[in-house]
Amino acid sequence: MKPIVLGYSGSKGLDQMTKEDALRLTHINLAFGVIVDGLLSMKNFPNLKEQLARVRAMNPKLKIVLSIGGWTAGGFSLMSRTPEGRAAFGRSVKQALDEYCLDGVDIDWEYPCSDEAGIDCDPSDKVNFTYLLETMREAAGPNRIVSIAAGGGDYFVRDTEMEKVAQICDYVQIMTYDLNCFTHTTRHHTSLYAMAGSYPQGNADYCTRLFNAAGVPLEKIVLGAAFYSRKWTGVKPDKNGLLQDAESIGGYGPSYGELLKDYIGKNGFVRYWDDTAKAPYLFDGSTFISFDDAESIAQKCAYIKEKGLLGLMYWEHSCDPSGALLKAIAENL
Repeated sequence: MKPIVLGYSGSKGLDQMTKEDALRLTHINLAFGVIVDGLLSMKNFPNLKEQLARVRAMNPKLKIVLSIGGWTAGGFSLMSRTPEGRAAFGRSVKQALDEYCLDGVDIDWEYPCSDEAGIDCDPSDKVNFTYLLETMREAAGPNRIVSIAAGGGDYFVRDTEMEKVAQICDYVQIMTYDLNCFTHTTRHHTSLYAMAGSYPQGNADYCTRLFNAAGVPLEKIVLGAAFYSRKWTGVKPDKNGLLQDAESIGGYGPSYGELLKDYIGKNGFVRYWDDTAKAPYLFDGSTFISFDDAESIAQKCAYIKEKGLLGLMYWEHSCDPSGALLKAIAENL
C-alpha cells in the first residue's frame, strides 16, 4: 500500500496550499470541526466549499477528512455518555460529510478521562470513546475513513480501549509531538528515539511500541511530525543547552517558517544535531528550541518504512509556507 502523507490544515492552511503541496499529500485533515450543544459545528470553516473546490482541482485523488476536536475542544464526554447523545451527534456528522462530500471523519478528543485541557470528562469516557467511534463508523459508512488522533503517551492507552478502537478505525495517528514540553528541563518534543541520559518514554519509537502492544497493528499506525517548535528560555549553557535546567517550560515556539526566517543560523542561534535521538535543536546560549527539520523527517520516514507503518502526518500546514518539510516527507516516504 502507498504510504499516507497526511497534513492537518485549518482554513488558513487551505488558502495557502499550492498545487505542489496538494500533489505531495494523500490526505488532508480539516482542523477542526467542534461540538456545540452536543452536535457538530463547522463554524471554523466559513468558506469551506470554495476552498475544497480549489484544492480538489489541484489533486482530485486527495482524501479530505473532517477532524473534530483539538486541544481545549470539549463536548465529547457529555455527548458520548448516552446512546441518544451519540446518535444525534452521528447524524450531524453524516450531514456534514454528505454536504461537503468528505472522505471521512477523524476524532481528536484530547483526551478521554482527562480534564487537563479544561474540558468535561468522566471515568466512563474510556468505554464511551469506543462507543463513539462505533457511531462514527455507522455515520461514515463502510467506504469512508474513520480515524483518531491519539496522545503520544501511556495515559492515552490507559484511558482507552485501543484494541477495540483499532478494529473500528482505518488508522491511528499518534501525535508524536509535544512529548516533552511541560517540564523545566530542555528536551526534544518530537524526536524519533530517546535522548541519551533521559527517560525512555517521550519519543516516536516508544509510542509505536506502546500502541502496538496495546493492540494497534503496525500497518495502522501513522506517526506525527511537527511543523512548529517548542521553546525554553533562561537555559543553562552547558552541553549546548540540551537536558539543562530552564526558567520556563517548553512553551509554544516559532513555526518552521519563522525558524527559517529568523532563527536557523541567524540571530545567534546555532543548529545542533542529536544523533541518538535523531533530532535537531537550536541554542543561542540561553534559549533552546526543539523542532523537526528535513533531516529528522527523513529519519522518521526511514523508520516508518523499516517498521511497516502506514505513514506520516503533520501539524499544521500553514506553519511552513516554504513547503520544505512536506517536500522532505514526500521525497523520503
